[in-house]
Amino acid sequence: MPLAASAVLAVVATAAVSFYALQGMYALSGSSGMPLIVLFILAGVAAVTPIIPATRAIRGATRRNSLLRDGHIVEARHVAALGRESAATSLGYSAAVFVLACILVFVGTNDGAIAHTFLRPSFITQAWSDVLKAFWVNVRVAVGAEVLVLVLGLAIAIMRMLPGRAGRPLRMLAIMYADVFRAIPGIIVLYLVGFGLSLAKVPVFKDLPPIWLAIFALTLTYGAYVAEVYRAGLESIHRSQWAAARSLGLSYPQALRTVIVPQAVRRVIPPLLNDFIGLQKDTALIGVMGVIDAFTQSRLVASSVFNLSPVTVVAIIFVLATIPQSRFVDRMIQKDQARQRAGSS
Repeated sequence: MPLAASAVLAVVATAAVSFYALQGMYALSGSSGMPLIVLFILAGVAAVTPIIPATRAIRGATRRNSLLRDGHIVEARHVAALGRESAATSLGYSAAVFVLACILVFVGTNDGAIAHTFLRPSFITQAWSDVLKAFWVNVRVAVGAEVLVLVLGLAIAIMRMLPGRAGRPLRMLAIMYADVFRAIPGIIVLYLVGFGLSLAKVPVFKDLPPIWLAIFALTLTYGAYVAEVYRAGLESIHRSQWAAARSLGLSYPQALRTVIVPQAVRRVIPPLLNDFIGLQKDTALIGVMGVIDAFTQSRLVASSVFNLSPVTVVAIIFVLATIPQSRFVDRMIQKDQARQRAGSS
């Protein structure tokens, strides 16, 4: 059974790399006193996990040969299929464990220099509370920008879809806005808005605090992306919906407001949430405007301890905030696909 043999070879190779990685982790924890016992145990359990399906595959191969000798061909085929599934499972687990083991080996290279630079528990503990407090600035900027982006993006999308010669000037302006702000990197927009409007003494904007300027800059950038998402949703509505709305006597604005936009918004919620995840991550750039956000605070702590572990705290916080949103978006997409399949059947 070649697949079972491949699974055994993969388990052996994975076990060797895992042993080397665990050995490095043990040496690292013993030399620096890092609390890696739990991680060490979990890594050990993960290393032996592929052995279980590989053992089942080997037993299946043995039983299959025995059944063939006895003439039980149908049952032998069934056992062989189960054995192939177990072997494939072992290969999958082995690949995953192998990748994780390579990561651990990388972290422990050069006598744990990477772990000492990015994962010093004492520095992480020291910076955690201050960085977490500063992270609320990122949250406020993200929420404020998201609200404004929803309105601006929809307005730009509707402008771009205005019909006839009368709507041509506004269509051109909408296209120009979307093209320009999708082409300019967000950090440049933040820098120009944060310092340029104050230097130019622009009324109203020159007196705004940096947080509001950051919200304005991110709104300009992400409004262009969200406008394209809205436009895709509006164009996905079948022309018969427009025809039906107009045949009922609704004007173009009334058809948009009561028939087209509600349907389009429901379709574009998942991609909108994906854009908002990107917006949340880009709030880490507002430090260029002088705002003390989580990333800026972590850099201040890192410069005082000459270590990058405080910056790792920012990465951890963003991961903890972003992954649930990503899974929520995936769930919404699955529900939307299930609803579409149910409607088409």
